[in-house]
Amino acid sequence: MPSLRTVLPIAIVVALLAAAAAQLRRDDDSDGVVSGAVVRVIDGDTITVRVGGRVERVRYIGVDTPESVKPDTPVQCFAEAAHAFNARLVAKRRVRLVTDAERRDRYGRLLAYVYRDDDGLLVNAELVRRGYAQTLTIPPNVRFASRFRTLARRARAAGTGLWGAC
Repeated sequence: MPSLRTVLPIAIVVALLAAAAAQLRRDDDSDGVVSGAVVRVIDGDTITVRVGGRVERVRYIGVDTPESVKPDTPVQCFAEAAHAFNARLVAKRRVRLVTDAERRDRYGRLLAYVYRDDDGLLVNAELVRRGYAQTLTIPPNVRFASRFRTLARRARAAGTGLWGAC
């Protein structure tokens, strides 16, 4: 018969593995929706979010802001404004991350539509509507492509944001 010294460490390991698996299931819902707290705003279309016990680098789906931190690329027109506006929208806030057909890009970033928890604002759409982002449709992640195109057309016609500055 195994001794308590043998069984107890195994039981602890099994319990820890079960708890970790349960946490992963909560953090990585099968419906593609997770919530977390924004840790850092990297630029106009990329943030880091604490989801459960890990920090995820999140790239907004369907939008592209001017580059401000891309290696070997000069800071583009309106990049700093887009970064600042994104920070005003999400810095230190809780957000819901909703994935589309593909969960990650080739760099390992989580691809998501980002909603503020407190008011449900779709941040991706707001960036386009206010002229801080252009559309960037990469199939198969196309859930809001039509909506984003309409918002971009309106912003461009009105000369809003980058459309009037660059």
